[in-house]
Amino acid sequence: MLRHEKDPDMQEYLRSEERRASDRLAELDERLKVLLLPKDPNDDRDVVVEIQGAEGGDEAALFAADLFRMYARWAEKKGWKVDVVEASPTGIGGYDKITFEVHGHGAYSQLKYEGGVHRVQRVPKTEAQGRIHTSAATVSVLPEADPVEVELKPEDLEIKASTSTGPGGQSVNTTYSAIRITHKPTGLAVSIQDEKSQLQNKEKAMRVLRARLYEMKLAEQQEAIGAQRRGMVRSGNRSEKIRTYNFKDNRVTDHRINLTLHKLDRVMTGDLDDLVSALIAAERASQLNGDNQAAAT
Repeated sequence: MLRHEKDPDMQEYLRSEERRASDRLAELDERLKVLLLPKDPNDDRDVVVEIQGAEGGDEAALFAADLFRMYARWAEKKGWKVDVVEASPTGIGGYDKITFEVHGHGAYSQLKYEGGVHRVQRVPKTEAQGRIHTSAATVSVLPEADPVEVELKPEDLEIKASTSTGPGGQSVNTTYSAIRITHKPTGLAVSIQDEKSQLQNKEKAMRVLRARLYEMKLAEQQEAIGAQRRGMVRSGNRSEKIRTYNFKDNRVTDHRINLTLHKLDRVMTGDLDDLVSALIAAERASQLNGDNQAAAT
């Protein structure tokens, strides 16, 4: 059309349309590449999350509680259900450890980026002189496994019932509702006493045990695939420091992608979408780059 058009105004209009179509084609090409990337088969699964206070004593336990509330509020905004499986509270409002399930479509696809060491820099409530301390909590994110994927043979399980300990009144201390299940081949053990019913505690313990065994199975598969294919931002290794929460500067930094946001107050109330979206984008870029390098060789 440009070759045959004589009107200068129409020629300019056609050139602008050509540029717009070219930009749109490039955009669609990038979207197609993303859609063709292999999907994580665990993305639609429910999740078992374990948070533990690490370095920092009481302050680490308090931060573990803060992280739990952050995830619970985020889950609420997403329409996901949070079910506490096991909790070891401290006397000052923290948790030495808390385990909970998150039920909802796509829960693992976003929570999987949270596995690792979360570091906090702030003035602890127990600090009398206003000095900033550095503490940490570890987060483990496990995709909940289906029974058909992780077979738990009765002969491989040692199941013990006992009375529950801690607050809860007379029924807690006299009813044999607490359950401890040990998987003999691996030595993995799960203890649950959150519910008053022994059956409910056993069902929860089996789900957590199945998730932990599934995680071990996935780790073996990923090791066989190789480090390059595992990708940078997918690591759930709890020895890896992934994020720092600096309360003085209202700043949160994700070290895996060098992203800093100055809205820590909002993040702690469950506004995690910007962080997770950036991590998803980084993973896709890493996958695309890996595919491009493979094609070049």
